[in-house]
Amino acid sequence: MLDILKGAGVFVYPLAVCSIVGAFIIFERLFALRRAAIIPTHIVEGIVEGSPSDGGGGSALGRVIAYWKRHAQDDGAVKAYARLEVNRMERGLVFLEIIIGAAPLLGLLGTVTGLVQVFGNVSMDTGMPDPSAFTQGIALALTTTVIGLAVAIPCLVANSYLQRRVETYAVQFESLLEQIGLKDV
Repeated sequence: MLDILKGAGVFVYPLAVCSIVGAFIIFERLFALRRAAIIPTHIVEGIVEGSPSDGGGGSALGRVIAYWKRHAQDDGAVKAYARLEVNRMERGLVFLEIIIGAAPLLGLLGTVTGLVQVFGNVSMDTGMPDPSAFTQGIALALTTTVIGLAVAIPCLVANSYLQRRVETYAVQFESLLEQIGLKDV
């Protein structure tokens, strides 16, 4: 395994940073976007029964309900606050999108660098590349491609899942706020 990382050369460092940051964002967002932290069941039941409670304001829906209770006369402000809560749910996902784009490009940069190494060390006498430079260049090319894709693919899957989860919560917010008398959140 260490040989593979050594074969990636200097490109292993930015790819490692992408991997660590991506993993952190994924786990943090999975924790932050769990149902109990966004739309707890007891608050939903209170809305359905006609007596909305903010549940202490610890959840996103609880904060919106608490804001609604303080600003019930201003539907626009409550809608804006609900959109702000949805925006808070998306926090960090932009960095995941950057990693999804950057990791494969770093891998591609390593691939091109490796191929330049291979073809840049062709002997003028034989027309063949130096065997050690050839091996190092091909190792760099293949390793950086694999690592870049190995970082980007899980981030892509997680980003799609998390974006869909945020969209689902936004629709649920809209439905619940409509039940307490607000339209078009």
